Amino acid sequence: MIARFPEQTPVTTDALIVGAGPVGLFQVFELGLLGLKAEVVDSLRQPGGQCTELYPDKPIYDIPAVPVCTGEELTARLLEQIAPFKPGLHYGQEVTRVERRADGRFLVGTSAGTVFDAGVVVIAAGVGSFQPRRLEVDGAAELEGSALHYRVGDPAAFADRDLVVCGGGDSALDWAVELAPAARSLVLVHRRPEFRAATATVEKLRRLQEDGRADILTGTVQALDRQDGRLSGVRVQSGDGLTRRIAADQVLVFFGLHPKLGPIAEWGLDIERKALKVDTARFETSIPGIFAVGDINTYPGKKKLILSGFHEAALAAFAAKAHLSPGEKVHLQYTTTSPVMHRRLGVDPSSDSAAA
Repeated sequence: MIARFPEQTPVTTDALIVGAGPVGLFQVFELGLLGLKAEVVDSLRQPGGQCTELYPDKPIYDIPAVPVCTGEELTARLLEQIAPFKPGLHYGQEVTRVERRADGRFLVGTSAGTVFDAGVVVIAAGVGSFQPRRLEVDGAAELEGSALHYRVGDPAAFADRDLVVCGGGDSALDWAVELAPAARSLVLVHRRPEFRAATATVEKLRRLQEDGRADILTGTVQALDRQDGRLSGVRVQSGDGLTRRIAADQVLVFFGLHPKLGPIAEWGLDIERKALKVDTARFETSIPGIFAVGDINTYPGKKKLILSGFHEAALAAFAAKAHLSPGEKVHLQYTTTSPVMHRRLGVDPSSDSAAA
């Protein structure tokens, strides 16, 4: 834990939720029902966690009362569900510092310099923050952010450039198809002739290849050439064993993401096999006031299911309320009949929308 924070006014909240996956978003809902305000931080630049980052279009069949939905649809429905509670959503930020103050509250800092003053912290970080799988060749790290990229911020920045796109999944092909029309040249490099992307996207890329707007090379990047300190080309060992040099001033790498526990591992929490140990009554970690729900936690009988995470979020919310209001009885109320719940949800109890 690091005690030094930027000198700025913190965002004050009842609860800070680390992770905007399905369980983290549902945690906002459960806290909101109990009258607790939540802020959410996620290292990804959009909500949904694994559901939207790794398999946005794959069907999910085990959400109660929803026979089937995609990861993107589930995320959209959860965002709609928590809208009445107006949570602060902070994407593209990783929590890097946590300090427990003398009064029991927490100062939490992020990689973007945001500081939170939170009564409790709920870690819903899935299997950890997702980090891009990097290009492992000499000099790649030095070019990162200037000529080598793992995400596309502004597509216009790649217009009229010589591009090499690495990867064979949806992200690689989607960006290749989008950037090729404005690029000076574009070569997609993938280690196999088969792709893992949507069939329609593969067909679009093939048509761009036929029109001379893009090329496809089977092989692996072996080296990055530089001239006067700038990227000038990429050397690719192709499937026939030959090494080819491709002129390039920008490289985009989409090898997928891998989970990493990251700074959470340094917070002084009890960890077992890269997961946070919690009790099953409160889902509190070894530090009072810090809770963990979803795939990030472990306990006897743990099952890594979204459904299980929703259950954990409900119990963690009651425990968080009790932590913030010691000695005060936390009453169980039902959204079907409770006027308090109706007010918090902003629904008309005389209409069908008041039903849980």
